Amino acid sequence: MYDERDTVDVPAIVSLGLPVWLAGSYGSPEGLQRALTEGAAGVQVGTAFALSQESGLEDDLKLRVLGQVASGEVAMRSDWRVSPTGFPFRVLELAGTVSDPAVVTERKRVCDLGVLRSPYRTADGSVDYRCPAEPTDIYIRRKGGREANTEGRACLCNALLATAGLPQKRPRGYVEPALVTAGSDFTSVGQLMAAAPDGVTYSAGDVIRFLLGERDAETLPAR
Repeated sequence: MYDERDTVDVPAIVSLGLPVWLAGSYGSPEGLQRALTEGAAGVQVGTAFALSQESGLEDDLKLRVLGQVASGEVAMRSDWRVSPTGFPFRVLELAGTVSDPAVVTERKRVCDLGVLRSPYRTADGSVDYRCPAEPTDIYIRRKGGREANTEGRACLCNALLATAGLPQKRPRGYVEPALVTAGSDFTSVGQLMAAAPDGVTYSAGDVIRFLLGERDAETLPAR
């Protein structure tokens, strides 16, 4: 999915004179120092914070992911079909979530949040909205969407709310499944877990202390 065209020319961007924060496997002490050396103002850290105690990730999902990290069995894939927008999310393969094609197939398509809908011009010149993850008969027949666009699509709006512990509940007990997205490097998470008193849970403060190292550790409150 990615090739040399996706490689960022950091010096060229830094030369613009605006503050830059680098993302993508920079969430480690070494990554932070590398970014600062390259002229960046700092780094974006997603995965380590997402799995910390204070994050909004649903607790059971969080513990299941941490269990995978502990066992060294984390399986990630880049999937541009999972989002209605075509943005390539890195998806963690976790049973019972939208990462499982069977879960997507069994789910009844519904678009009742509409956060990722796209505007289009109708035959009468007005503007309407559609989403390739909505019911296919509506998307194709009523709204003129292409059938190929609907293949493999998942409702990211509902899935990410479920990931945050706010799943919508449907008739007959159906609960919207979650979807865990993360980076591809869990090395820092493993190191944070190894340093945790229980070998599993760590705080957002622990992440900051870990990233800054001994240099600034005394300026941060203890757990």
